[in-house]
Amino acid sequence: MTRGIRAFAVFAAALSATALQAEPVAENWQVRGLEAPAEIIVDRWGLAHIYAGSARDAYFLQGYNVARDRLWQIDLWRKRGLGLLSESFGEAYVKQDRAARLFLYRGDMAGEWRRYAPGARGNYEAFAAGINAYVDEALAGRKPMPAEFALTGSKPAHWRAEDVVRIRSHALALNARSEVQRARLICKGGVEADRFNQRLYPGHTPRVPEGLDPCSIDADVMDEYALATGPVGFEGLARRVEASSAAPADDAMEGSNNWVIAGSRTTTGRPILANDPHRALTVPGLRYVVHMEAPGLSLIGAGEPGVPGISFGHNGKGAFGLTIFSADQEDVYVYETQPGRPDTYRYRGRWEKMRVVRETIPVKGGKPVTVELPFTRHGPVIHRSAERNRAYAVRSVWSEPGTSAYAAASWLAGASGWDDFRTAADHWGTPPLNLIWADPGGAIGWAAAGLTPVRRNWDGLLPVPGDGRYEWDGMLAPRRLPSVRDPAGGWIATANEMNLPAGYPADVPIGFEFADPSRSHRLVQLFSGKDRFSVADAAAMQMDTRDLSALRLVALLSDMQGWDADSALALRLLREWDGDARADSAAAAIAATWLASHLGRTLVAHVVRPEAQPLVQRASADAALHALETNDPLLGPDAAATTRRVLKESLTATLEDLRHRLGPHMESWTWGAVHKLELKPAVGLLLRPDELEAVTVGPQPVGGSGTTVALASPGKDLAAVHGPSVRIVMDVGDWDRSVFMNMPGQSADPSSPHYRDFLPGWLEGRFAPLTYTRPAVEKAAGRVISLTPAR
Repeated sequence: MTRGIRAFAVFAAALSATALQAEPVAENWQVRGLEAPAEIIVDRWGLAHIYAGSARDAYFLQGYNVARDRLWQIDLWRKRGLGLLSESFGEAYVKQDRAARLFLYRGDMAGEWRRYAPGARGNYEAFAAGINAYVDEALAGRKPMPAEFALTGSKPAHWRAEDVVRIRSHALALNARSEVQRARLICKGGVEADRFNQRLYPGHTPRVPEGLDPCSIDADVMDEYALATGPVGFEGLARRVEASSAAPADDAMEGSNNWVIAGSRTTTGRPILANDPHRALTVPGLRYVVHMEAPGLSLIGAGEPGVPGISFGHNGKGAFGLTIFSADQEDVYVYETQPGRPDTYRYRGRWEKMRVVRETIPVKGGKPVTVELPFTRHGPVIHRSAERNRAYAVRSVWSEPGTSAYAAASWLAGASGWDDFRTAADHWGTPPLNLIWADPGGAIGWAAAGLTPVRRNWDGLLPVPGDGRYEWDGMLAPRRLPSVRDPAGGWIATANEMNLPAGYPADVPIGFEFADPSRSHRLVQLFSGKDRFSVADAAAMQMDTRDLSALRLVALLSDMQGWDADSALALRLLREWDGDARADSAAAAIAATWLASHLGRTLVAHVVRPEAQPLVQRASADAALHALETNDPLLGPDAAATTRRVLKESLTATLEDLRHRLGPHMESWTWGAVHKLELKPAVGLLLRPDELEAVTVGPQPVGGSGTTVALASPGKDLAAVHGPSVRIVMDVGDWDRSVFMNMPGQSADPSSPHYRDFLPGWLEGRFAPLTYTRPAVEKAAGRVISLTPAR
């Protein structure tokens, strides 16, 4: 085993020795490409504070510094996005490379850069140059090379600015996968079956577009899309394809919370802005927190590590945050192709040839592979069926200029007031967001943002024929999306719920796939329970595990009687429970397992045609609860009797499940015993068991659920798989009183004290200071790196 591999297996301490030392470690580095002396102060929590002589050097050092902490992660991010995995890992990745290349931006680059803030291109170029400077040092042996490169026999590559923005497939977007899933479900079970798959907001019945046969959608239509947008695995491509296509769409599981509180509702008289975006929980984490200072530039907050700047945080003049706003930005098109000519499709009564791009994929250890990438006028072709004479393509806003994920945050970097904030929202591309704002002058506000296609004659919930009848009529004007400034109540919160205001124009559908509103309703309760809030109060709200969805379930049990000792005890525990999904709660174990694994599945078994049941992949608890609460007509002529049967059968299944997992003694059960967090690096499959154990984060019991403010969505085995990637609470105007945590740590190096040092705080609600002013940063310094240009 090489020295690099051994280094990767070093167990990182939970508490940094740096955090305890009296004096920071001082270092002096020379960096080629830096234009003037600069400084990086790494504080006791692994947050790098960059001080540079120019904005160009600040962005250069942002790239250099993120490579210092996350080189393997960002290198893999770039190679996956550009379709260059095979060059490093071999022929098993050719299919994934080809799929990724289908979704690269291929339009005019000048138009692309114009969509971002003035100077953005230079910032991206500086950022890429900084990464390249560190790559050169690592390749030369002057800086540590992450051990993953030795494990995989690969090397980091150089970056170009345009590479970063051409990558689209890292962005979240709705709703291509759910369109296909819905069509296949309707084919087997009718339109009504979709009611139990996912609840739509506002209430809506999907309309099958004229000319679409839902049964014409093959089971493997989305395999290419899943490859293009999925993670990189190291267990073999064939197995990954199967796992990706069988899993529920990730866009159904993502979520976030944010809120902003006016000074009239805070203990200090200053606004507070809080944000905790939720994504898949991974090691290293999805996001990276950084602080950048230079003449004319001040930024601190979190962003994607492979993208310059930040996407949420503050700039000393205002704070901004984000959550996903469920605008529908994708459509799947189904084409009739000419028999014997699969590259020709019918459009408006004529045959039209696909545009075919030929590219060569370099392959490690083999010959380069030439691939053909077909495109219709709507977008990349993701599947073809010679048997059906059909082709399938995805139209996405990704093909529009200015839709590189989070790149429009460049407009927020210099925002100093509401008007600047609205300008940033007007330029937003992807992902579609609820943007919030607060400034020291007291203004607070919210704006929905993101490119939103105008569909005049369909609802966007199913694939459509590609024959010319279903075309986007441009994009919705940004100012037609809703916004609010300085609401009378003194606060604004978003949690991915359907938040279109009452009376909002409905002439153009924006989307229907909003999240279960339980988190939003809980935030309303919390804001209604106090007159004034502190930063500590806002941080405590982010840790709230009261599950209103579970309490909806409990409310359905009012007339239910136990039929044996176990069911009677379970019903008593639930009726005495306050709904707090704590990790140590037996009632939470019952309710959360019931909702996550059994309620929806049992209801589907009663009301959905047998042949369609396997296609109800989500079996949404929200949809199931709504059906039972409202005596949905599909429950049959005696809805109450059906409800009783469903509740009894699903509770029986739940208790049997938990007895198998936790043993026979119900009162000793805990939710955290089954709902655990355990994070393993993607390359863990290449390690020995003892090495993998050393770099694994957890397992740790976790409270919360998929519908609590402190979100911890359970996966198929009930493990916690989605949750807050970062938590941040900002005291707007007294910035040093702001706090944050980054899960599980700032560094991707297991030998670093900052690999997992935020895990205890993430679990228990302990935050670190988000120090901003120079005196506060120096007081918290753990490491001071003085940088000078190398000659």
